[in-house]
Amino acid sequence: MTTNAHESRLKVQLAAHADDIQRSQRLRHQVFVEEMGCKAQVENGLEFDRYDPFCHHLLVIDQDSDTVVASTRILTDTQARAAGGFYSANEFDMDMIHHLPGRVMEIGRTCVHPEHRNGATIGMLWQGLARFMEIHHIGHLFGCASIPMHDGGLAARQILDELREKHLSPEDQRVVPRLPLPRIDAAVQADGKVRMPPLLKAYMRLGAQICGEPCWDPEFGCADIFILLDVDRLQARYHRHFVLRQAPIQHEARPAAREVA
Repeated sequence: MTTNAHESRLKVQLAAHADDIQRSQRLRHQVFVEEMGCKAQVENGLEFDRYDPFCHHLLVIDQDSDTVVASTRILTDTQARAAGGFYSANEFDMDMIHHLPGRVMEIGRTCVHPEHRNGATIGMLWQGLARFMEIHHIGHLFGCASIPMHDGGLAARQILDELREKHLSPEDQRVVPRLPLPRIDAAVQADGKVRMPPLLKAYMRLGAQICGEPCWDPEFGCADIFILLDVDRLQARYHRHFVLRQAPIQHEARPAAREVA
């Protein structure tokens, strides 16, 4: 398997201490608050919430500059019990999660630096996730894929209509949004073809399914689509590409606590 020059500069690892977590939170601030204008909880240039201390934080680092260029956080079923539940439960009635076989984990706050939004960076992030899932015997991964609502939800609805055709989960794996998208005039149409966000497209290529109608997240100004990935659905070529490559992911331990004054 070939490796391009950009990918060879990248490495993926779990945050080992509070400084690493803060580097992820700083990138989250840059992407979610500065770029997207989200109304998130911030302090000293960091975006954070109450779930951070219970999560593993997965970082993609550019080794040339020692810069965090992408990150996501992982909340396992074990740590979710300590946290009082999964983050997604604030947006969806997701009782079906408790009926899935095997272990589950949630990913969230996934973000990529604007200059690194390419296949190599996203691929490295998935390499780390796949390795983590293999080590910890995770059966299902879930989370929310966000679509901006600057157009009032037109793009989100068009993308959802496209995904329903091939990627809708079975009825017994559906969730219900606690705050559905606001109504729009049925006569209003989006201008041209809507571009699917790269992360959402990556989910679909890996075999993920959407689990029903999206939730409106006013604080982040987006429509959140609940995504579920059965690890057994990973196509063979993705298993070879992500799982069999060695990624420096450590075994599960209590995540490092967030240190924010």
